[in-house]
Amino acid sequence: MFMGLRVKPAMTGFYLCFCLFVFSCTQESAKNAENIVKVGNEILTQTEMDESLPPFLNPEDSLMATEHFIRMWINDHLLYDIAQKNISDKKNIDQLVENYRRSLVIYQYQEQLVNEKLGKEIREQDLVNYYQANKDKFQLDKVLIQGLFLKIPVDAPQIDKVRAWSKSITPASITNIEKYSVQNAASYDYFEDKWLDFNELMDNWPVDYNNDEEVVKKNKFIEQKDEHYYYFLNITGYLLPGDNAPFEYAEPIVKEILINQKKIDFLRKTEEDLYNKALKNGQIKFYNE
Repeated sequence: MFMGLRVKPAMTGFYLCFCLFVFSCTQESAKNAENIVKVGNEILTQTEMDESLPPFLNPEDSLMATEHFIRMWINDHLLYDIAQKNISDKKNIDQLVENYRRSLVIYQYQEQLVNEKLGKEIREQDLVNYYQANKDKFQLDKVLIQGLFLKIPVDAPQIDKVRAWSKSITPASITNIEKYSVQNAASYDYFEDKWLDFNELMDNWPVDYNNDEEVVKKNKFIEQKDEHYYYFLNITGYLLPGDNAPFEYAEPIVKEILINQKKIDFLRKTEEDLYNKALKNGQIKFYNE
């Protein structure tokens, strides 16, 4: 039963019950540790609250958000409980809930059907053709860049060589950087053939820039250093807010536009086919005939 203990047969039942009791208490303690507050029969858990709060809050904002959420959760359940006991027109509410549920289920099914069927009908070339014909309709609201980003520890070897490679971005330099990065880089990205959001990339940067547009206009190569890392950024291309969005950024919007153009006719035909099939199978019966 327990290592190092010899249990007499007559005591086996006692130890078994004791172990079950301890295990049950442990499970209950773990379960209660997850619970935050209880109103009536409803319990707010830590997991439920964590999923509802925005991520990456600082400690002060996180505390305020947590307190606000708990209070709102309690108020909501108290009001719902007293409303259920005192409201007079429950039948009408139940009907409204059922109508809403029915509409929601139908809507979700239609959206699923549209994405499954129409999404397959739209070819890549259709997207490209529409984009090329309507480029001016897709304009950026952010700064995009192409180039190279490298983050290496301050104690990494050959810093001067890495700096020179990062500035030049020749095929030979890229080969050297890739080999070097395997063992030394904390982060490395060569994005010459794709566009990245400049602000998102700057989340890894030790300095905040007030004017993204001016930074990318005036700087081809940017270097920074903090206590732990060197940061190298070589900007080989950039797009500014108001410029036409590249196809890779516009593609999801273009696809949605083309799907919506066919959506109404597709759903009308789907409903008509469903009706005719049900009529043929005897699923529909008119009592006044």
